[in-house]
Amino acid sequence: MEALMGSLESGCIFAIMALGVYLTFRILDFPDLTVDGSFATGGAVAATLITAGTAPFLSTIASIGAGIVVGAMTGILHTKGKINPLLSGILSMIALYSINLRIMGKANVPLLGDDTLFTQFEQWGDYGVLAAVAVIALVIKFLNDRFLHTEIGLAIRATGNNQRMIRSFSTNTDTTIILGLSISNGLVALSGALYAQYQGFADVSMGIGMIVIGLASVIIGEAIFGNKTIFRATFAVVGGAIIYRLVVALAMQVGLDPSDMKLMTALIVIVALVMPRISAGFKERKRRAAHAKMRADGSPSVRERSEVKKHA
Repeated sequence: MEALMGSLESGCIFAIMALGVYLTFRILDFPDLTVDGSFATGGAVAATLITAGTAPFLSTIASIGAGIVVGAMTGILHTKGKINPLLSGILSMIALYSINLRIMGKANVPLLGDDTLFTQFEQWGDYGVLAAVAVIALVIKFLNDRFLHTEIGLAIRATGNNQRMIRSFSTNTDTTIILGLSISNGLVALSGALYAQYQGFADVSMGIGMIVIGLASVIIGEAIFGNKTIFRATFAVVGGAIIYRLVVALAMQVGLDPSDMKLMTALIVIVALVMPRISAGFKERKRRAAHAKMRADGSPSVRERSEVKKHA
């Protein structure tokens, strides 16, 4: 039961990060590897400010601001510096490793003995933490949905679909790309700040592999829940993040070593990518077989056409 609760709580925290990845990966069509660095930046800013005596809420807000700045940096590298999107993210990620060390002053900042947001959530009862992170994830999801239906949100969606078309309407795509990356990394940093407070420390390497976890959450959620509308797609991302954490917890329960988790994540993503294609191929073969059988037996429509020709 404790493992299940932990998986649900961490799943809700990672869902916020996955919503950020969804913005760049699906909406903006931008392969942003900054996530591995901005997740740790969020944790580093929050932990450093909390240990310095700043209120946990203000520290968490500050981490969002740091994530927005980091995302804007990647966007400027790509739009103004004309650097490849993939390379822009890699450069930001590498730079952030040193920046995060500068922020923390060391590789690890413990929060033991300091009040965090989760210290307050735990006072709400046994399910206080789960209720709080679930509400935060859902509020972020609905705000995200609302934003993507505003004028600027539609411009960001159009930028991801067809930049040439949206430029013909006098929209500055550089601005929409920078804004989209800023919001995405702001969400990722928020997730990092919450996770650092949840686990009781911030570490300079806590963001390694986060982009894969975010992609896994998006792909798993879309494969299970679908993505026909924005509302459904963001719901799928939240659900995918929680399912991912439950699968990881199940793998740990059956005896897998923690060092196998990266392999486990890769296998989950591969299965989520391959299974819909196999299912679609099976349905297509089944449809063709049914159609061929109808032709061989002489379906009503075929018989009617034959009788019409005979009378004619």
